[in-house]
This record gives sequence, C-alpha cells and structure tokens, in this order.
Amino acid sequence: MGIFESHSPKGPLADKWVNHKNKIDLVNPANKRNIDIIVVGTGLAGGSAAATLAELGYNVKTFCYQDSPRRAHSIAAQGGINAAKNYQGDGDSVYRLFYDTIKGGDYRSRESNVYRLAEVSGNIIDQCVAQGVPFAREYGGLLDNRSFGGVLVSRTFYAKGQTGQQLLLGAYSAMNRQINRGKIKSFNRHEMLDIVKVDGKARGIIARNLVTGELERHSAHAVVIASGGYGNVFYLSTNAMGSNVTAGWKIHKKGAYFANPCFTQIHPTCIPVSGDHQSKLTLMSESLRNDGRIWVPKNIEDAKAIREGKKKPTELSEDERDYYLERRYPAFGNLVPRDVASRAAKERCDAGYGVNKTGEAVYLDFSAAIMRYGKEAATTQHLSNPSEDQIIKLGKEVVEAKYGNLFQMYEKIVDQNPYETPMMIYPAVHYTMGGVWVDYNLQTTIPGCYAIGEANFSDHGANRLGASALMQGLADGYFVLPYTIGNYLSQDIRTGAISTKTAEFDAAEKEVRERLEKFVNNNGTKSVDHFHKILGKIMWNKVGMARNAEGLREAISEISALREEFWKDVKVPGNAQEMNPELEKAGRVADFLELGELFAKDALDRKESCGGHFREEYQTEEGEALRDDENFMYVAAWEYTGNPSEAILHKEELEYEDIEVKTRSYK
Repeated sequence: MGIFESHSPKGPLADKWVNHKNKIDLVNPANKRNIDIIVVGTGLAGGSAAATLAELGYNVKTFCYQDSPRRAHSIAAQGGINAAKNYQGDGDSVYRLFYDTIKGGDYRSRESNVYRLAEVSGNIIDQCVAQGVPFAREYGGLLDNRSFGGVLVSRTFYAKGQTGQQLLLGAYSAMNRQINRGKIKSFNRHEMLDIVKVDGKARGIIARNLVTGELERHSAHAVVIASGGYGNVFYLSTNAMGSNVTAGWKIHKKGAYFANPCFTQIHPTCIPVSGDHQSKLTLMSESLRNDGRIWVPKNIEDAKAIREGKKKPTELSEDERDYYLERRYPAFGNLVPRDVASRAAKERCDAGYGVNKTGEAVYLDFSAAIMRYGKEAATTQHLSNPSEDQIIKLGKEVVEAKYGNLFQMYEKIVDQNPYETPMMIYPAVHYTMGGVWVDYNLQTTIPGCYAIGEANFSDHGANRLGASALMQGLADGYFVLPYTIGNYLSQDIRTGAISTKTAEFDAAEKEVRERLEKFVNNNGTKSVDHFHKILGKIMWNKVGMARNAEGLREAISEISALREEFWKDVKVPGNAQEMNPELEKAGRVADFLELGELFAKDALDRKESCGGHFREEYQTEEGEALRDDENFMYVAAWEYTGNPSEAILHKEELEYEDIEVKTRSYK
C-alpha cells in the first residue's frame, strides 16, 4: 500500500486555480501545430475537450464507437446542468455550490477539484449560450432555473427534458468547425482496445475499425480518455447498451490506478424492471421531483390490493398515502440526494409497500402540482370561480410545457397516462462516481494519459448530486484540461512526430490481435449476454444498493469463477476481420468481469457507509449511512497486478481546510 499526492496547489482555496493557471507552463501557438492529441470518447467531456484543444491549435484525433459523436450517451441526460449564477436571487454562490457538492458526495471528494468545478460553472453556461444551446427562459428573458436533489436553491439550467442532447449538439457543432478546418480527424465506429506506452509515457492507442475489423495504430503526444462510466457492469442500468469500461480498464491494466470503483450511484426515479426480457432501464429525470410527490400507501393492505389490481392509486385519499420522503426529511422533502431517496424507496418496498406486481415500485405523483399550477394559471388569466376541470386542464398545460417529453416517454413505455395516474418509479444503476484516478491536472498515473468526465473519479465523492455530470464533463473539457495538458506538452515541443513503427506498437497490436482471435476461436457454447446477465445479477443482488461482508465475499468468489467459465465457454460467432458486434461485446464483458471483482473488493475493504456505498453493518439507528472518517477519509486507488483480487491499494488522504466535516443530514 502506498500514500500519494494529488498535486493540488497550495494556498487559499479560492485562489488555487487562478494561481495554478498563472504558474503552469504553456505551449506557444506555433508549437501547438506540431503536437498531436488523441481523445477517446466524444460525449460532452471528450467533444468539448477535442473542440477546445483544436481551437487552441493542437492536432486532434477523436475516437468513438458510435456512428456519430451525436450518439454519445451524454445525449440521454434530461434534467439540467448546475451553475452558480444565482439568477433566482435565492442566495446561491460559488461557495454554496462547492459546499453542496462536497456534502452531497458525503465528504469523500477532493476539496480543490470541487471548488474549481464550482468556480468555472458559470463560464459553461455562457459558453453554451454563445453556441446557441436553447436553455429555457423565464418571463423576464433571463435563463430559467429549477432545483435538483440535495440543495436548497435553484441553480439547474435546462432545455426542457433534453438538456444533454442540446449541450452535446453545442459541443458537436464546435467539433465540426474544427473538423472542417482540418484540426480534428474524426474516427467514428472505432474502438480503443489498448494504450501504447513508450518510455513510460502514453504515446498512442490501438483501435479497431468496427466496420472492417481492421486494427489500426494511432500515435500522439498525449492520450485523453473521455469514455464515460462503467454502470453496465450491472447489465441492467440506465446507460446506453454500448456504454462500457474498456478504455478506462485498458489503461488501468497498463499502469493507471482505478479509484473508488464501489462508489456507484443508484438513481431513484427510473421506470421499474418489467421482466427478464429487458436489456436496459429508462431514467425519468430527477427534475420531476421538483413537482412530483413520492408516496406509497400507508396501509399494507392497500399496497397489496394495488399490486393485485383490486385498487387504483387514485382511489386513495391524502390521509391514506405515506409521503415518506416528506415525512422523514422535512427540510428537503422529495429533493433529498439520490442515494438517500433510493434507499428510502428500497426500505418501503422491502417492508411490503411496493405498488407494482413485483413489489418494487413507488409512486411519483403530479396531481398536487397540476392543481397548484392550475389555480395559479386561473388567477393570472383572471378566471372567476373556475371549475375543477378548468383548473386541472390549465395545470396540465403548465406541467406539459415543463416536462411534456418526459411524460410522453413514460406513457410510451408503460402505457399509462401520467397526467391521470401516478408514475411508478424504482431505483436503478445510473452513474459511476468512481473511475480512473487523476491528479489536480486530470492526469492519470501514466504520464501523458489524462481522464476527464465520468471516466475519472475526481469530483463527486461517494454520491453525485443531480445535474452535476454535465457540469463536470463540460468543465473538464472546456475549461480545465486545455490549460493543464499544456503543462505536460510543453516538454514535447522538440519531440517531433511519434512513429507507430516501433516495438511498443508491435507488441500492443500483437496482444490485441491475440485476444480477439482467442474469442472467435474459442468454440464455446454460451453467448456473451449469458455471462453478462449472470454478472449483472451477482452485482445487483450482492454489490447493489445494500452490501454486507458475507455477500461481498460471495460476489468476489462467484465473479472469479464466472470469469474463468467465460474464457472457457463463451461463443463468439464470425471472425475478427469483419463487422462483428458480438466480438465487440465479448471484449467489453471480459473487462466487466475483471472490474466487477475489483468493485466488490473495494466495497469489502471500505468498512463504512457513505453516499452510494451502503454497508448494512454500518448504519445509524434511523437507517442512514454511518461514515468512519477516522479510518476511511481517503480515495482508494487500486493498482493492477494481474488479478483483481490481488490489486494493491494506494491511498490519497482527503483533507478539508475550508469546510467542516460533519454527519450529513437532510432533515
């Protein structure tokens, strides 16, 4: 075990980033033309980084497995993006955004990184408005805001329920400008399968053309990993089916430490599982918790009658409903952080109050909001003595204007009208706070290799507040990496072009080719999905919302055995020299089978509960997470040794100089 530093600057917290930018080395414009950078992943983090780096003058190559950067999973983000602009005049500030983020992460994130994130958040909004992102506006013309979980202010900027899509189109348009200038070479339908190190530095990648099957060598002076999170280790998650850990895991196996893998977020407002036929889950935006009230029946008999189809939720009076978040957390109510809301829903369903056939669902109800908005609209329209039907009609129009596409999506999937009957929701795997370890400059433990966005661990601690993923991705891409990477590249202005005709590239390509051939020549009997589904059930049942030592030890043993069986008995049809989606999946699931074991090991090693990591042995009398700050206030960064069970733990101790560490409370 080792203890190492984050390279955070010294001095007052509010001055760290400004002073750091003033002191780091730069690359002058003439030299930038001679430096190449590879960006793997073209979602919000990768797309914004690629566009900005190319605008600065670097030569950029981008890689994504989708047919277009517009298909990155960032497009699925619905509810909004945080920024400390205080447009509502409700007391927001850079410090309050910083404080809420640290507290929301249960005091397990790096203080200096989080303050920088809050500091640049306002710039992101200005950048995106300049790109034409159609943020919602209020009557006076200013950008509108709404609230998300874990805060007492309105700081979330949004574009209806399509915020991620609109932000991604902004970054993509910036990329396209650079593609047109020849500063970005875009390699779509390509997957990075390994990193190439020369003299210990990241100098390129091996990528597979997913259309032809051809392996390609690409060199650069630095490599940026922006490939998203690893939630699909659970098989069922809100992530796109193609989302994977491969890029992050390949650099981990070549020397990049992997940090806090057990810090994975369960989102409370997802459409419940409907059966074994499903391959993914659908998220209903957290923005719905602004106006939707979450409840279950007060009486277990009513819950049973609803499950059996003998009663409808609309038949229950207010007195027969348990608005359990409002009851347990009066200060924040339905807008408690995601981990808190998820565990509360699980507790009610485990106690027998679930409302769908499987007993794993609670209600998200808009009837009160419809009436409230309807009365307000009737007043502003000067309607005297409006009928209840008129009020409901006006209220529905307001709700439709705010959330219409989300309601439409729910109705298409569930075949129920959420304007007339409450939505059913249940927690599901959504986001990964853990990821590749990076220092303050966003550099991994491999010199010249950087990780940004959800691919790194740096900003969210043990739980991410809603609307902060888009903020971090764009902060890293637009306003952090373009500064910090220059400090490293300033040493490369005389290096010249990196050749791909070297022993290091030969060895990396040979290793990748042998792995691919092993898959297609395996002659097993079971599909890739067969193994992925088994892994997912192990992860959800034993490493999911609640964990305990016995279950985690069982998970480690079962995943290890499953991985051994996978390599013996997986069947991958076709060959490696053609388009082969099953071969793509096989490589990704192989990585998940290693990550899953490290994930469980990390959860077993962290003998405390914090944020999204809930160990049943460590909880308060009220069932809340019980941290152990004396022994576990650190980032767990794991070094690969050849076997996930034998990974070496390195600790980055967390120090809080400008914030008081205390028990997190939303009551």
